Amino acid sequence: MSLQDRLWGKTAFWRASPTQPGRVARPAEDAAAKAGPAYQGPAYQGPAYPGPVCSGGTRGFRDGMGMPKFQRRQGEERQSTRPAPPEHHAPAAEAGGAVPFPSTGPHGHRGRLREKLLERGPDALADYEMLEMLLFFAMPKGDTKPLAKALINRFGSFAKVLAAPQQQLLDTHGLGPHSVAALKLVHASSLRLARAEVMEMPVLNKWDLLIDYLNAALAREKIEQFRVLFLDTRNRLLADEAQARGTVNHTPVYPREVVKRALELHATALILVHNHPSGDPTPSREDIAMTQEVKSAAAALGIALHDHVIIGNGTHLSFRREGLL
Repeated sequence: MSLQDRLWGKTAFWRASPTQPGRVARPAEDAAAKAGPAYQGPAYQGPAYPGPVCSGGTRGFRDGMGMPKFQRRQGEERQSTRPAPPEHHAPAAEAGGAVPFPSTGPHGHRGRLREKLLERGPDALADYEMLEMLLFFAMPKGDTKPLAKALINRFGSFAKVLAAPQQQLLDTHGLGPHSVAALKLVHASSLRLARAEVMEMPVLNKWDLLIDYLNAALAREKIEQFRVLFLDTRNRLLADEAQARGTVNHTPVYPREVVKRALELHATALILVHNHPSGDPTPSREDIAMTQEVKSAAAALGIALHDHVIIGNGTHLSFRREGLL
C-alpha cells in the first residue's frame, strides 16, 4: 500500500467508492479499477531469489545475498590504512638484524621521565629534565625538551629560570600564561618551604638555613631590594618584609619607617638584608651609613639590630662578622 493510501485510510473523509458502494473511496485503487485488468503476460523464468528478503542495511543485504560475513577474530584490532607520522617510522632493518631504535619519535618519553623520577629519585634528573617535566603540567601535549633547554640557555640555569622576572618569561617564545604561572608557582613554593624552616627555630642558631633562604629569595633579583627580618624575644622570625625596591645599584631606606613597622609587629630585634645585583656583596659607604642610622633609631626604642646581610651572586657578607656593626 502506498503512503498516500495509508494516509488516506486514516482520514475522516468517507464517501462511497464508485466501483464498490459502501466501501471507503481510495483514489489509487479506483484509478486501477478504471484502467482495466493488470498485466497478464508470461511469468519470470529466471533463477529463484537466492536468499531471504533483506532486513535493511549492509548486514541485511549481505545476509540476503548469501555473501560471507566478515568477522574480526577475537583479540584482533582494527587495522588502519593510514600511514604513521613520519617521525615514528623506524629505519629499515639491515639484513639479518633489528633496527637500533624501534621508535624515533617522542612517544612514551614523558612516561619514561616519570618512571626515572619515581624509581631513581630527583637526583637522577638533569636540570633540563626537571624543567621539561615541570612544563608537562602546562603543556599536556608536545615535546617540551627543546623549550626547556632554550630557557636554560637564555637565563643561565634551572634556578635562574624559576627566579626570572615574570615579564621576561612571558616575552620568551614558547611560553604563555599557563607555563609562566607554573614556573612562578614552583618558585614561590620553594621560598615558602625555606622560610617555614627558618621560622620554626631561632634564626641565630641556624644561621646557615637563614643564609640559604636569603640566597634563594634575593641572589637572582635583577634590581636592588631592601628587606627587614623582624624577630621576637626568642629571636624567632615574626615577619620577612620588603621595605623598598630600587634600581640596579640603589634602594632608598628610611630608618623611621623601619622602626615604626617593628613597633607594630612588637618586634624586639632586627636583621637588615639587601642584595647587590652586580653579584659583589662588598658594602658601599652609603650602605654603612644607612646601617648606623637604623641602629641608632632602633636602639632609642629598645630594639636591637643583630646584623645587616648583603646577598651577592652565590656569596654574602655579614656586617657583624666583618666588624662593621
